[in-house]
Amino acid sequence: MAGDSLTSKSAKNSVVALVFYIVHLFLQFISRKVFIEYLGEELLGLNTTISSILQFLNLAELGIGTAIGYILYKPLYEKDRNAINEIVALQGWLYRRIAFFIIAASAVLLLFFPLIFEKAELASWYSYATFAVLLFSSLLSYFVNYKQIVLSADQKEYRIQYSYKSCMLLKLLFQIILIKFADNGYIWWLALEVIFAVIAAINLRLTVKKSYPYLTGTDLSGKELLKKHPNVWIKTKQLFFHKIGGIVLTKVSPIIIFSIATLQLVAIYGNYMLIMSGETSLIMAIFNSMNAGVGNLVARGEKKRILHVFEELFSIRFLITSVICFCAYTFTQPFMKIWMGPELMLDNTCLLLFVLIMFLNLNRLTADAFINAYGLFQDIGSPIVESALNIGLSIIFGRMWGLSGVLFGVFISLLVVIFGWKQYMLYAKGFKESIWNCVYLYIKHFIPALMAFPIISRLYQWILPDEIDGLLAWTGHAVVYAVLATAILGSILFVFTSGMKHFVKRLTYIFKNVR
Repeated sequence: MAGDSLTSKSAKNSVVALVFYIVHLFLQFISRKVFIEYLGEELLGLNTTISSILQFLNLAELGIGTAIGYILYKPLYEKDRNAINEIVALQGWLYRRIAFFIIAASAVLLLFFPLIFEKAELASWYSYATFAVLLFSSLLSYFVNYKQIVLSADQKEYRIQYSYKSCMLLKLLFQIILIKFADNGYIWWLALEVIFAVIAAINLRLTVKKSYPYLTGTDLSGKELLKKHPNVWIKTKQLFFHKIGGIVLTKVSPIIIFSIATLQLVAIYGNYMLIMSGETSLIMAIFNSMNAGVGNLVARGEKKRILHVFEELFSIRFLITSVICFCAYTFTQPFMKIWMGPELMLDNTCLLLFVLIMFLNLNRLTADAFINAYGLFQDIGSPIVESALNIGLSIIFGRMWGLSGVLFGVFISLLVVIFGWKQYMLYAKGFKESIWNCVYLYIKHFIPALMAFPIISRLYQWILPDEIDGLLAWTGHAVVYAVLATAILGSILFVFTSGMKHFVKRLTYIFKNVR
């Protein structure tokens, strides 16, 4: 079967990423519980808010990393080492200038911290120290870690997992231990952020050097490289607006919540976001490793195969997304009660909005992968509209209905852009197919999902009518529900969609060859 090498690389990346991610998520849940228990909700809310502020400063990155990844697909496929070396050297030159800008902007921002955190009841050193430490960790990606883009573009993300993510796991483990057992737990937390950021950066740099020893730089100046590779700047200018959209989507809500409520509510919001973003990141850990393969596929220009792979990926992602969202709506509240206690739970309206937002974000991944592969970054309108709607509606509805209003604003902005604008761009400009093919594709998948949900719920209640009274019981209930949902919805999708049929055929082929 054509493309097996791509499939095997993607599979390896996915398996490694999945293992690391599950361990990381497990440690995050423990870390957050310990953090709240020993350091308090307000300090956790402060940490979350400052992280969001830093993400806005990172807008200065402009989307250069994504542009570089896109431009690297072709020279990597052609094994043009000279071009690869020049493009990465150009990235380093641009990143160093961005880093100095971020440092200058941070210095100015610090002057306004007394006003920003006026409502906080914590001592001022907490905000300054947290910002300084998180800024330092962020700057390492500009000065040291930027070459990892070659590993990602070359479908070798598993090496990033081994060298970088393993350090992050150790960091979380030591933070949990020292917060729980040592005095001045937050100082230790900050110190470990710095120590392991340095260790991880060095480790990743050595991995890249070993994998690509020819990445030694070039005698050409940054300006000369920019003239030689003008696409980098063209794509970067286009991607900047998309980066704005992404940051507004993920980081604006904590800031808006803090402005209309308290750091404690930011912390509670963060607890639910950890669950939802954890499930989102799980899917990304499985499927994002395939993005380089999609880029290589599009680079070959085989339209029939491109459409074939797109529908296959859409079907399997829709299945997994739907199952995860069904489970999230059914089991988040029982888990939150066990994990944090009933006093730190939100109402079911907020939960439903969280799940709907997660569903939209997960279903955008397939289209986004192909949009990036086609280099369709000239569409700067969608992220601008998405960001404007997100901020505007979140503020308006947030002042009317609190947290549920903020979430409703996010949901509306995503609905407009993801199920309208983005799909049109991909089909009209990328595939050069009728948008009605997209409408038909969604109908074929949504109808089975609507059919399956009540069947799954009834069967689950019949099989396991007992109440959930602990983590072990919760795990058992969730597993049974997930298996039922996968089997029932997967079977219906197999009947209705060719994408699911293609996926089952691919699995059968792989299984036969493994045997």
